Amino acid sequence: MTSLRYAIVGCGMMGHEHIRNLQLIEGCEVAALFDTDSAMAASAQRSAPVARLAASLDDLLEMDGLDAIVLATPNFRHAEHLRHIASRRTIPLLVEKPLVTDPGDRELIDALERDYAAPIQVAMEYRYMPPLQRFLAEVESITGGIRHLSIREHRFPFLKKVDHWNRFNDRSGGTLVEKCCHFFDLMRLMIGAEPRRVMASGWQAVNHLDEAYDGRTPDIWDAAFAIVEFDDDTRAMLDLCMFAEGADYQEEIVAVGPAGRIDCLVPFAPSHWPNDLGVRPQPRVVIRSRDRRKREDILVPVDARLDDAGSHHGSTYFQHLKFRDVLLGKQAPEVTLRDGWRAVAIGIAAQESSATGMAVEPLL
Repeated sequence: MTSLRYAIVGCGMMGHEHIRNLQLIEGCEVAALFDTDSAMAASAQRSAPVARLAASLDDLLEMDGLDAIVLATPNFRHAEHLRHIASRRTIPLLVEKPLVTDPGDRELIDALERDYAAPIQVAMEYRYMPPLQRFLAEVESITGGIRHLSIREHRFPFLKKVDHWNRFNDRSGGTLVEKCCHFFDLMRLMIGAEPRRVMASGWQAVNHLDEAYDGRTPDIWDAAFAIVEFDDDTRAMLDLCMFAEGADYQEEIVAVGPAGRIDCLVPFAPSHWPNDLGVRPQPRVVIRSRDRRKREDILVPVDARLDDAGSHHGSTYFQHLKFRDVLLGKQAPEVTLRDGWRAVAIGIAAQESSATGMAVEPLL
């Protein structure tokens, strides 16, 4: 089998998750690492001891024999790093979500689509969760075509990150970009249409109000509702609460159409499930016909090795299988730059709608 050599740029939580999952895939090798935080870089090298630790991004870009870069730096650095990489080297990229964070970054995405000659895939892990994959395989036939979609995420607060960058809107892009681009991406994927109007109300209700970093109190939101109208007249709703550790399921997705309803229930990852709560619920898909003559409750277990390798129910592993096929020339990226941008654009519109109280048309 062809051996593929990856560089990890950004060695925080997601950088480590990418390392662990690549190590599970035959023919994939973590060959290089770079992070400006020395502790994160050292930790990553302990996880991937044969990888070369780069002194700078330029040092890494000069290395021979690399087949791809996984870009997992903090959100507000993505645009800067994409520009820098594109100016120095043409190499396949897997870019963590959100792809970018600022409305002005659309010009960069347009330029990369036009001029960058290597494939770029956006890391939308939620697409690849086994229960979501089963849901996606069934949703059209069960619903007869989605007309009403709701996504609820009730979970724990934002985790601690290097230099607390995820505590502030100006560094993260805001919660409805940082966290919720996943869900806006899923809405587009499931419905198969484009958004025409976004209405949202997000706010900082509970979390981080008693924290201060360099004299600043965090302003990141921890709760939101958002409604997205699509150009085929379908509506989708997001319900986010990030002080809901008591929930059994972290994500609850419900799609309804003229023929029936299908639910996808995704529990907290094992690393976030308290041992004293007993057995963790299993991921499941529930199918219901509209006339109530059919109900099917399908468990969708995740391999324990994959659960242990990250916090996304094995999705990072399956995502890398797809990206490996991109590198081997077997397929094009499934999540394109345009997909990544449009998920961000919906989030930006939701942030703006929350701030102004007005419906906003996303800049697609």
